[in-house]
Amino acid sequence: MKQLAISERLRRLLVPTTRVAVLTGAGVSAESGVPTFRGAEGLWSKFRPEELANFDAFMANPRLVLEWYNYRRELMSTVQPNPGHKTLARWETYFQEFALVTQNVDGLHRKAGSTKVFELHGNIQKNKCAKCNRPAEWPAIFDPENLPTCECGGLLRPDVVWFGELLPVQMIEQAWSKAETCELFFSLGTSAVVQPAASLPLVAKRGGAYVVEINPEDTPLSGMCDEVFRGPTGEILPRIAEYFPHE
Repeated sequence: MKQLAISERLRRLLVPTTRVAVLTGAGVSAESGVPTFRGAEGLWSKFRPEELANFDAFMANPRLVLEWYNYRRELMSTVQPNPGHKTLARWETYFQEFALVTQNVDGLHRKAGSTKVFELHGNIQKNKCAKCNRPAEWPAIFDPENLPTCECGGLLRPDVVWFGELLPVQMIEQAWSKAETCELFFSLGTSAVVQPAASLPLVAKRGGAYVVEINPEDTPLSGMCDEVFRGPTGEILPRIAEYFPHE
């Protein structure tokens, strides 16, 4: 395969001392076959996600909501990280300062070996208390007939951000800081319209970073990027890594 053509500026930035920040969206997970949020079938096709992924729905009918998350967790248990996930995990060990921010809740970045991950919307494989917010260990699949509870008596729920809930303030601030101080920013597989994550490339750009987009289609972000690659991240990221001096 012919080597991917990249700019000289990007090539010069692919050294360990460059401060790098990355934002990933649903497109990265889609390459692994992760079902879309709105791709439910059978019983679940009768519900809009907004009707299930919110706190009021959970408190009104926790069994129904937990059964839906059982369905989603079972689907996601069959998918594996793709070359894009694995490449980013290697980049974490290559760059001395590297931050990975994701809008995805599937946990595939961690499964691929990434550890410096800011999961803005949470992780569907983790749980927390709906009352005190304390993280909680629980089997991946809930028993709807024996609703799990915390030590405080509150019901356990998936540790994801539901409709109407705010993203974790501290995590947003940390992601913002990484974008402000990075020298190279990658926007990967995201439509760049869901806030506040959509602002991160703009923050990086204002801070003087070189902004690169990898996505199959144009996005509202494309016009302000310094370099754009059209295609799947799982194909393009490994080809960019071919330019690493020690990769």
